Amino acid sequence: MSETEAKVSTHYTHGNLLEAVQAGLTALKAGTPAEIIEVLAAIDEFHMGGRVATTALAEAMDLNSESHVLDIGCGLGGTARYIASAHGAQVTGVDLTEEYIKTGSVLNEALGLAGQITLQTASATDMPFNPESFTHATMLHVGMNIEDKPAVFRHAYRALRPGGCFAIYDVMQLNSGSIQYPVAWAETEDTSFLATPEKYTDLLQAAGFEVDPPVSKADLALTFFERIKTRIQTEGPPPLGLHILMGTNAKDKLGNMHANVQSGAIAPVQIIARKA
Repeated sequence: MSETEAKVSTHYTHGNLLEAVQAGLTALKAGTPAEIIEVLAAIDEFHMGGRVATTALAEAMDLNSESHVLDIGCGLGGTARYIASAHGAQVTGVDLTEEYIKTGSVLNEALGLAGQITLQTASATDMPFNPESFTHATMLHVGMNIEDKPAVFRHAYRALRPGGCFAIYDVMQLNSGSIQYPVAWAETEDTSFLATPEKYTDLLQAAGFEVDPPVSKADLALTFFERIKTRIQTEGPPPLGLHILMGTNAKDKLGNMHANVQSGAIAPVQIIARKA
């Protein structure tokens, strides 16, 4: 693990994450696996737009029970659990943060999804998979922490079968305006490596992908932030939510991300690329 990767992993490490998630589930009284997966979305869909964004990305990928998806930067495994439960696909997830992998694996076992989902600690720039192992790959709010995006895209291309789909939903820089920190993915710009949709497209094409035009999801992000703000103002912080992952300065991070999207400096952007 590089020095930067170590900093990123430390940034995301909670310390008692599994206990916090289990306490939230107890408070919410979710019983069936379907109910648990639904309420977990509030914390383990760690990206602007939450489950709505994941659903849209999955639909664009045309998944089915024969699909085997590589989830790059899988976090707690929220996207993996949704894809496995809603589409019947196999999912393999990788993430730098060991606590996320351990917590996600315990949840998968409890939900009866361990046979469909495998989570492991690994770097997105050096993934340990054989060529043409997967039909699809995803990357949701991950590239902002990765300086060497060409390495990620080369590994994704190598891991996909011919015709494979690589679906990206990352925060990208839209103009030269300044970014307010801290944000969910970084306390300062030292571990923030934002790039434009045009740069993503160029790098994906250089790796060999055919790339659809990028689609800004700024409106979805703004609706997402307004919904969180309204809920906290009326009900207070929920038993499960992104504030658990973002720590003691979660309010500042959420406020800055909302402001950064409002200013037009950044937005979550969806890009669909395919291996010829």
